[in-house]
Amino acid sequence: MRMSSGFGRTLREAPSEAELAAHQLILRAGLARQLLAGGMALLPLGMRVFRRIEAIMHAELAAIGAGEFRTPVVHAASLWEQTGRYAQYGEAMLRFNNRNQQALLFAPTHEEAVAELARREVDSYRQLPSLLYQIHTKYRDELRVRGGLLRLREFTMLDAYSLDADWAGLDGVYDRVALAFETIFERCGVRFTAVEADGGEMGGREPREYMAFSSSGEDSLAVCASCNYAANSEVAVRGQAADNAEDVPAMSEIATPACTTIAELAAFLQVSEAQTAKAVFFNSPEKGLIFVVVRGDREVNEIKLRASAGVSALEPATLEQISAVGAVAGYASPVGLSNVTVIADHSVVGVGGLVAGANRIGYHLQNVVYGRDWQATVVADIANVEAGDACPVCGAALSLERGIEIGHIFKLGTRYTEALGATYLDPQGQAQPIVMGSYGIGLERLLQVIIEQHHDEKGIVWPASVAPFDLHLVQLGASATVGETANRLYQQLSEAGLSVLYDDRNESAGVKFNDADLLGMPLRLTVGERGLKQQVVELRQRATGVVETIALDQVVKSIKNIEHRA
Repeated sequence: MRMSSGFGRTLREAPSEAELAAHQLILRAGLARQLLAGGMALLPLGMRVFRRIEAIMHAELAAIGAGEFRTPVVHAASLWEQTGRYAQYGEAMLRFNNRNQQALLFAPTHEEAVAELARREVDSYRQLPSLLYQIHTKYRDELRVRGGLLRLREFTMLDAYSLDADWAGLDGVYDRVALAFETIFERCGVRFTAVEADGGEMGGREPREYMAFSSSGEDSLAVCASCNYAANSEVAVRGQAADNAEDVPAMSEIATPACTTIAELAAFLQVSEAQTAKAVFFNSPEKGLIFVVVRGDREVNEIKLRASAGVSALEPATLEQISAVGAVAGYASPVGLSNVTVIADHSVVGVGGLVAGANRIGYHLQNVVYGRDWQATVVADIANVEAGDACPVCGAALSLERGIEIGHIFKLGTRYTEALGATYLDPQGQAQPIVMGSYGIGLERLLQVIIEQHHDEKGIVWPASVAPFDLHLVQLGASATVGETANRLYQQLSEAGLSVLYDDRNESAGVKFNDADLLGMPLRLTVGERGLKQQVVELRQRATGVVETIALDQVVKSIKNIEHRA
C-alpha cells in the first residue's frame, strides 16, 4: 500500500477524549475513528490488523474441528422470551419493532439462536458432538462506553458454541477450546492469565475469563504467585483465619456519641477498623431485607453476596426497612435481632471480640463474639479480596493485579436447549436435552490490548504475527534514482510475498521516520541518496532498534531470512 494514496492519516497529538495510551495510539496511527459514542470505524490499517487476528482465529478453530457458521444479528424477541432473558437482560439489550410490529432485538449474544438452530437440525445422538463458531457483530447498549475499542456498543466477537450429548462430552470440548483460545492469545503476542469468574446472566458452570495484564485494566484480579491460583476479584475467595475467639470478656455497652461511621468509631475508641463489625443493609426481590455483617475494614462484594443469599438482585435498603427489624442505622448490629436474614462474612467469625452497634443511638457494644452473642442465617465469603489475604489453595499471600477481559468461556449445560426444546434421541430412543458450551473473544478489545502491551514512547511496536504490514519502506528524497529504486524494491518485496507499506509521500525525513515509529511495523527499510551511492539501503528492526546496511541485490533475501527467524 502506498501512503500517498492511502485512506487515513497520522496525528501528532491524540484527541483530548483519549485517556488510555493504547486508545491514543489507535487514533494517532489512524487505525480507527469514532463516529458516535460506542461506535468506532476501523480504517484500512486497523482493518489489516483485524484481519490478521481473524486469520489466527480461523486457523486455531479449524485445528480443533470447528465449523464456521453465521447467525443474524437481529433476533426475534420470542426466542429470548422462551429462555427468560428478554426480561432479564435489562437496558443493555436494544429492542425495537419492525413495520409489522414484530418484537425484535439486536443480539448482544447468540445462545438463543444457536439453541434454536440445534432444535431444528439435530435429531439423533449420531449428529453429536458438534462445534460451531462465527466472527460476527454484536450490539450492547452499554450505559457507559470507555477506552476506545475496549468497551463499545457495536463490536465483533469470535463466539464458538459446542453441542454435546452429555456433560462428559462438554468437559472434553471445553478443554480443547480453552487450549485453542490460549494459543490464539499467544500467537497475538498477548500476556494473559485464565481466572475464575462470575457466570453473570449467561449462567452455567465453571465460567473462566481470560485476562490480559494491564495497569489500565478495568478488572481487579487476585493472583497467587505460589500456586498460580487466579480469580476475578468479583468471585475470588480467601483463606480463612485461625479461630482466636476464646477467652473474650463478656459483651458490654459503651457510649459512642456521633459515631455513625466505622472511621468515626475507630477514631473515637482508638482501635483499628479491623476490630469493628460493619453492618450493611440490602433489599432483595426474593427475601426482602438482608442484614450483612463484615469486618469494618472490608467491603461487601455484591456478586458473592447475591450468590450466598440466593437472590437475583440487590439494592440499598430504606431507613424504614432497617427500623422495622429493630436496627438503628449508624448503630446497627445483629445482636438481639430476630426475624431477619443475616449473612455474615468469614472475617467476623472466629476473630475474637469486635465492636458492633448496640441498636441504640449513641452506643456500641464491645467484645462481641460470633456464636456466643449472635448468630447468622448464613456464613459465607461475601467480602472483596484484598492484597495480602491468604490464598484459598495454598495459604500464601495474594496479590492484586489489574487486567482487561479478552475472552470468556462457559459450560452452559441445558439451560437454553431445555427452554427452546432442543433435544436429541439417545440410543434407547429417549429424548434428551442437548448440552451446550459457549466461548467468546472480543476482537476490537484484543486489538487494543495488543497495542497496550506492545508500545513505547514513540508509538506502536507490533508483534510480527498481527502487524498491518511486514515492512515499512521509506523513500527519502525526490530524485529519480531514489524513486526508481524504491519503486523497484516495492515491486520485488511484494512479489516475494511480503506485505509492504510504502511511504512515497513528499514529506521530510523527520516526518517519515516519526510516522514509521508511530505505526510500528516490525521492519523499516530506508532508501536514500547517501546509501545508494554505496548501493546499500538501511534496515531497522522496530522492536530492538538494531540497524544494518544491506546491499541492494540482497534486500529480499535478507528480509526473508529475518522473517524466517521471527
